[in-house]
Amino acid sequence: MDKNDAFAMQVDEAARTATAIPQLTDAEPALATEDAYRIQNLSVERRVGIKMGLTSRAKMLQVGVSDAILGRLTDAMLLEEGGLVERRSYIHPRAEPEIAFVLRKRLEGRVSVFEALDAIDGIAPAIELIDSRYRDFKFRLADVVADNASSAGFLLGGWHPRSMDVSNLGMVLEVNGEAVEIGSSAAILGSPIRSLVAAARLAAQVGTALEAGEIVLAGAATAAIPLTAGTYVRGLFEQMGTVSFTVQ
Repeated sequence: MDKNDAFAMQVDEAARTATAIPQLTDAEPALATEDAYRIQNLSVERRVGIKMGLTSRAKMLQVGVSDAILGRLTDAMLLEEGGLVERRSYIHPRAEPEIAFVLRKRLEGRVSVFEALDAIDGIAPAIELIDSRYRDFKFRLADVVADNASSAGFLLGGWHPRSMDVSNLGMVLEVNGEAVEIGSSAAILGSPIRSLVAAARLAAQVGTALEAGEIVLAGAATAAIPLTAGTYVRGLFEQMGTVSFTVQ
């Protein structure tokens, strides 16, 4: 077993048992982003789509990077909208409102905004659950890439036509009926469509593409909120509806 295989098993086991682990860069300070993506690929088998991370300028500055990152979505990550989320299944889960796209055709490499728009089949409001497997939710860039960009779960609302303008839609994240985060889809690289463009480019860099039928989460529009048992979380999306769940 090589080093990347061992790291992939370590991250997988942390996710499976909801147990925090040290950063991979503690053991391998020079871990390159390219190797981190190899670790991510080794740890994810069934894909249903792509998620974008570090899509706000504030988060890029916080982590010290100048580009977004991508992770993989699996069938098991899709949670029931309006249903229950088990708190004990995660280490330190957080939720953030996002825009989701489903693609009607392949999108690969460097594409224009117009090509990205043409590839969209539908648009939906979404909430992503993130849950870094590292202690205290602290990591360096290679750590978070290897950890599949902190992917943990996602919920989708109703689908809307691809003609919907999502460049500047208001979003509110509520906990037990109280607004705790307010933002706009414009916080996602200036427009979620730009995030889709970036996703195609980043996917090509690691030897893959965005395929027809895949779901793409464009990235967070607000700060992520910690989840505690017994709370009701709801995202309200201008012109798009709501997405909700209860933490059990």
